Amino acid sequence: MGFSTTAIHAGQEPDEATGAVTVPIYQTSTYAQEGLGKNKGFEYARTQNPTRFAVERNIAALEGARFGYAFASGMAAIDATLRLIKGGEHVIVSDNTYGGTFRLFTKILSNYGLEFDFVNTSDVSKVEEKLKPNTRMVFLETPTNPVMIVTDLQAVSYVAHAAGARVVCDNTFMSPYLQRPLDFGVDIVVHSTTKYLNGHSDGVGGVVVLNDEEDANWLAFVQNSAGAILSPFDSWLVLRGTKTLALRMEQHDRTGRAVAAFLEEHPAVRKLYYPGSLSHPQHEIAKRQQRGFGGMVAFDVGSLDAARTVFESVKLCTLAESLGGVETLISHPATMTHASVLPETRARLGITEGLVRISVGLEDTDDIIADIDQALAKIE
Repeated sequence: MGFSTTAIHAGQEPDEATGAVTVPIYQTSTYAQEGLGKNKGFEYARTQNPTRFAVERNIAALEGARFGYAFASGMAAIDATLRLIKGGEHVIVSDNTYGGTFRLFTKILSNYGLEFDFVNTSDVSKVEEKLKPNTRMVFLETPTNPVMIVTDLQAVSYVAHAAGARVVCDNTFMSPYLQRPLDFGVDIVVHSTTKYLNGHSDGVGGVVVLNDEEDANWLAFVQNSAGAILSPFDSWLVLRGTKTLALRMEQHDRTGRAVAAFLEEHPAVRKLYYPGSLSHPQHEIAKRQQRGFGGMVAFDVGSLDAARTVFESVKLCTLAESLGGVETLISHPATMTHASVLPETRARLGITEGLVRISVGLEDTDDIIADIDQALAKIE
């Protein structure tokens, strides 16, 4: 089946009891049992919930995976994935990773004996240099948040697997519509469902999808034991969102390309970060492994004062954290999404005080560009 057909129907079959075409919200904490050891496959909602099961099947199908597990947030999904790693084992991470991921790895998980090295994973040789006998995972973002570095998924998967390491990809920026990492050798895909999968800025969640049955069984055990599950209502919101994912991502991609082209020619913009631009150093890799370039665009206006002028001048764009919703969101990575990253590291990665990140929404393209244009015109 095609992507849109899968998005609408996988895991979303009509309800057997009533014929409802929308998966019901099973808002229950427990289930009546017919007798000791006799039930209908459901005992307790932390362990089993039909609405959560539906969204897990749905997203797994969209990514081409056998198994899926939904969590209370994207960070909970990443944390559960790292439970595949034991104390004394080593993980290689994209150095321009999301600030929350960096904080989890360096401030929490490192206290339990996990070793982390952060490298520019767009350079496969740097990944190879950091591989150790105890390396068990390579954790990638591609494109990265916020400076849109692209990693060759197939090349990194090859060298990681040769060293006996799993490859994990945070696919939040692209969604399974624009990129399917499992097709390029990646072992595990994580998403913040808060973003494009939900798509309406009204729910928080995360998901892990994979094909390996042994790892899947462990993740199911972690999900139940730690209990950071996606609620029935948030599961339903994601199911509502994925039905229109293909349509939304097409529009995000079209407008993202138009906004990036406008910014690349604007005199107030010092540097553009967008894989769809021919000037992007990994443009060809992005073309090869992505179906499009998406709606995430970053650009540098040279200073904090200039960035503040943009934030204070936009009228249509909303200054807010998060991304992937129907409305255009604009943010300041240095003080928002990546505030937990050391200033010297931010500077090395290009996350300057003048960097602006835009999550292009579904408003009319001309209106978005006009709003950004009038804000940039106010920079002195």
